[in-house]
Amino acid sequence: MKLIVVMLVVGALRSAQAAVLLNGAGATFPYPLYAKWFDEFHKLHPDVTINYQSIGSGAGIRQMLEGTVDFGASDGPMTDEQLAQAKVPLQHLPTVLGADVPVWNLPGYNLPAYELRFTPEVLAGIFLGKITRWNDPALAALNPTIKFPNADVVVVHRSDGSGTTYVWTDYLSKVSAEWAQRVGKGTSVNWPVGLGGKGNEGVAELVQDTPDSFGYVELTYAVQSKTPRGIVRNRAGNFVKADGESIAAAAAGVSMPADFRVSITDTDAPTGYPIASFTWLVMPTRTADDEKRKAFRLFLDWMLTDGQRVAPTLLYVALPQPVVELERKAIVDSFGR
Repeated sequence: MKLIVVMLVVGALRSAQAAVLLNGAGATFPYPLYAKWFDEFHKLHPDVTINYQSIGSGAGIRQMLEGTVDFGASDGPMTDEQLAQAKVPLQHLPTVLGADVPVWNLPGYNLPAYELRFTPEVLAGIFLGKITRWNDPALAALNPTIKFPNADVVVVHRSDGSGTTYVWTDYLSKVSAEWAQRVGKGTSVNWPVGLGGKGNEGVAELVQDTPDSFGYVELTYAVQSKTPRGIVRNRAGNFVKADGESIAAAAAGVSMPADFRVSITDTDAPTGYPIASFTWLVMPTRTADDEKRKAFRLFLDWMLTDGQRVAPTLLYVALPQPVVELERKAIVDSFGR
């Protein structure tokens, strides 16, 4: 009897030792998809658990550099200065494409999604605090069938370090010289005006709870929270709504650098949505734990195949095939075959 008990204990210990736990943290932008991915992958590989904290890109990068997590996630690529702080070389790996959308709350107007039009100049003007009223002539001229209220625009932005903010401010920096000079781009910026909400969830809730508010969130959060979202004029002069086709068009033919750090905001594609972006996992290229390395490798292979097929079900856009092929090579170079 004792022998049987000992064998059971030894077997349990071996099983526990074989299990791999990967801890990650970062972007809220892709969290709905990552939660689905990590759950599905665990069902296929019960010995691998991926724990992910949706705490914002800035915090995820910080934890990655401090070595308190195994990988980070960001919608804004790390800067050269940040990469120089890393203890081991880091690899950016695109996972999917998504988009930021302008959202609002006008009580009593019951405007459906994609009812309001916005130009780059109007978006920059609102966030610079230069367009302060909903009945501003610039907004009225774009939306002549809507009689806007004579009410203050309550601007809502992220309060935490955020890749969603990086995408939004990267876009504004390209389309507004004043924004680029006064504010610039980053996961955190000194906002000229507005209230702060934590995470995409926090901004969506704050917009919903605040009459006459205007903000930005990742597309999936706008859809899930049933928050109305706007059409944005792109560089070609076309007003485009954010959906799978327009986001994919923004990334089509992108010239991908070897380190995958690329911006696709303000696309010149005629049908492309102008505030679209890749989102990245950021992973160390070396680890002393061989089991974790193998688990990383297994997940990345799955992500680029079955994982991509899951993306559209949650309103994200799968990677262009040329990017997938480049990424396969980078994964082999960084993590082995």
